This record gives sequence, structure tokens and C-alpha cells, in this order.
Amino acid sequence: MKLTMASSPHNHSHKSLSRLMMTVIAACIPGLIAQVFFFGSAVLIQLVLALITVSACEAAVLMLRKRKVWPTLSDGSAWLTGVLLALSIPPLAPWWIIVIGCLFAIVIVKQLYGGLGFNLFNPAMAAYVLLLVSFPVQMTSWLPVSDLLASPISFSQQLSVIFNGFTSAGFSVDQLRVAIDGTTMATPLDTVKTDVAHHLTVAESMSKPLFNDWFGLGWGWVNLGFLVGGLYLLKAKIINWHIPVSFLASLAVCSGIGYIAAPGTEPGVVFHLFSGATMLGAFFIATDPVSASTTNRGRLIYGALIGLLVYLIRTFGGYPDAVAFSVLLLNMAVPLIDYYTKPRTYGHGVK
Repeated sequence: MKLTMASSPHNHSHKSLSRLMMTVIAACIPGLIAQVFFFGSAVLIQLVLALITVSACEAAVLMLRKRKVWPTLSDGSAWLTGVLLALSIPPLAPWWIIVIGCLFAIVIVKQLYGGLGFNLFNPAMAAYVLLLVSFPVQMTSWLPVSDLLASPISFSQQLSVIFNGFTSAGFSVDQLRVAIDGTTMATPLDTVKTDVAHHLTVAESMSKPLFNDWFGLGWGWVNLGFLVGGLYLLKAKIINWHIPVSFLASLAVCSGIGYIAAPGTEPGVVFHLFSGATMLGAFFIATDPVSASTTNRGRLIYGALIGLLVYLIRTFGGYPDAVAFSVLLLNMAVPLIDYYTKPRTYGHGVK
């Protein structure tokens, strides 16, 4: 069975669903390469675990529902969910983290609501928030980039940490997070947020080895990779421009205003745009066609509100990054946004 995506009742794109999903997965490759380069091959281990888990979960639920497995599994939607979740978690997170996340995303968020097209929330982000709230230590244990590690770790050692919790030499994730200067490293967003809370200026915080050219070393390149992939999706007309443009513009405006108002405690526009999951969220997560707004005006509002929430949570909330929370909150608002932004029927006047 070949599923096609229709752009309107009269104009059809004739692109199979599986081809669209595979194109989005392929567009993740530049960001994936950057993550592997800076944070190690453990990213690939998490990716393989995610793909195996989502495939098994999707197949099991389909068999329980007495549905044919391969036509649904081969549409690629479950694989895309696994890829996005694997790219969002720390590379050295325990193996059961990605397994629990994928199981929740597929079984609860997707299939329990009826499968693709019926889920209210973005499955990958719902699973990410579940993991972050339930296992905050494991979900925030990001390593510094490879160049800053006090003891570089091999592929076999990364494999051992993921499945056993320790390297062959007995080092835990917390011990591996120690950088060359002897300090325990965090992500750029978390570092700035913590330092500002301890009354340091942004400039003082960014004098640390973790930062380079006003954004976190490695993280800027990861975001650039997802930006390249996102631009390809726009060029190929896989996604509409409204959500990513309004998302990034809103975040840029908010962070620009914040920087003007308090330059000593606000890192500025470039830092916000190229840190954390900004570009991944703008082009690959917020644009989910099922859980996002479906009207053009609604997409602009939807993206802008996500950008605003990302800035507010990053600045005033308890979590350093906020893409997942912002997307889920706006997923709940989509019916209301679509209701008030639906286009007027041709021939009907404004009341």
C-alpha cells in the first residue's frame, strides 16, 4: 500500500509518506555528523537502540491491533521519532533511557491515540519530557566536546558506559564529565544560567573553555548542521516556512530585547539561536504536520509562541533548554489557534 500526501482537495503532491519521512531523516544527517564529531560515536549507539526499539514497539502494537505490520512500519514515521529522540538525549545516557523513551513515544503517545495522524502531541518531545522529569540526572549528563575531555574515551568505552554505567577502567559518566581544566562540564545553556544565578556576568561565564565565539564549542556546529538540513527541507517543500521562520524570529527578537535591557546577564541573539536544540526544534520538531497548526496564519502564531516560550523558560524557568516543553504546550493550543485562523470560505463575507 502506497500512501500519498495531498496538499489540498484538488492538488496532490504525489509524494509517498515513506519518501517524505526518509527525506526528513536524511536531512538530520548534517546535524548527526556534527554531534558524532564533537560528542563521540555513542550518538550512533543511541540511534541504533532507538531504531530497534521503535520498530519492535510499532510492530508489537500493530499485531495486537490485528493490523498489517510492514505497510505501517515502512512509512518511516516511527523511525523518525526514534531518530529525533536519539539526537535529543545525552550520548552516554544508559541504554534503558532510550528504550523507555521510544516505548512511551510509540505505544502511548502515537498508537494509543490511533496511530499516525491521530496523536495530539509530538511523540519524540512527549517522550523527552517524560524522561527529563523522571530521570533528570541521566538526562542532563552531557559531556563536553571531545577536545575538552580530560580523558578521551574510545568507542568500546562508550559502549561500556551505556550498557554497564562504567568504562572498562571504572570511570562513571560524572567522572568522564571532568574537562582538561579539572572542572565538571555542563551544556552552554546550563553553564550560563548557573553562572548568572551565582552573580557572574555573561562575559565572565563565556570566558570558560566551553565557549568559543559567543556560543558553546561544538553546539554551534551542531545547530548549523540542523540549519543546513532544515533549509534543504524548505527547498524541497517538505515543510512550510511559516513555523521555523516565526519560531527563530520570535526567539531572536525576545533575546535581542533581553540583551539590550540587561547585557550583563543576557547572552544575546546568536547564543540563543545556536545553542541547545534551537535549530532541531525549529525545523524538525515544531514542524510536525500532525501536532502543529495547519493554517498559514496559525503556523505563524504557533511558531512565534514557541519561540517566546523557549526564551522565557530558558531565562526564567528551571530548565536550561525549553524546546520540548514549549512545543508540547503549543500542541495543546493548536485546536484553538486553528479555529481562530481558519481561512474564510470563498464567497462568504466577513460578518
